[in-house]
Amino acid sequence: MSQFFQIHPENPQPRLIKQAAQVIREGGVIAYPTDCGYSLGCHIGDKAALEKIRMIRRLDDKHNFTLVCKDLSEISTYARFDNTLYRLLKHHTPGPYTFIFNATSEVPRRLMHPKRKTIGIRVPDNKIVQDLLAELGEPIMSASLILPGETDPMMDPYDIRDTLQHQLDLVIDGGFCGMQPTTVVALDSDDIQVVRIGAGDPAPFA
Repeated sequence: MSQFFQIHPENPQPRLIKQAAQVIREGGVIAYPTDCGYSLGCHIGDKAALEKIRMIRRLDDKHNFTLVCKDLSEISTYARFDNTLYRLLKHHTPGPYTFIFNATSEVPRRLMHPKRKTIGIRVPDNKIVQDLLAELGEPIMSASLILPGETDPMMDPYDIRDTLQHQLDLVIDGGFCGMQPTTVVALDSDDIQVVRIGAGDPAPFA
């Protein structure tokens, strides 16, 4: 049975944020709000938790997982990009985008696309996530909470609890947090490519 924390979306309770961070550190899998629906998250280095997310989502080894980062300085530890891309990213983070980069050696191999050695990275515009990342001091390994056979992320934390309470360690209720998935932008080559149009405006990357 998963724990269920009701955390204020604008003024997150520090005590609950600390407890949520500890669940992640101890190998738990959580459902948490972002600016584009709810996501599944775990510790960046935890193989067993990663496999649990694969099982919930029914993902194969070709799926690009996402590192949810606090800011650009954290992104630079895990992704390769030049000054031109830095300026572009600065204007669009935090926000409803997932960026696909060439990964640095800091990214665990099991999180990368096995052939292209890329990693998805995003900085959500969500106070709960920002506080959780600050408490953790490192990214959250993440995947959108899209159940098998569905196309949109889950939006209702009570539905998440009812559906996945025996598979998750914690569900964070952060209220309603958007209906659309992120816009996905590939930045792993010289040509910027919009892979999926979602909540983020694709025009700056077209």
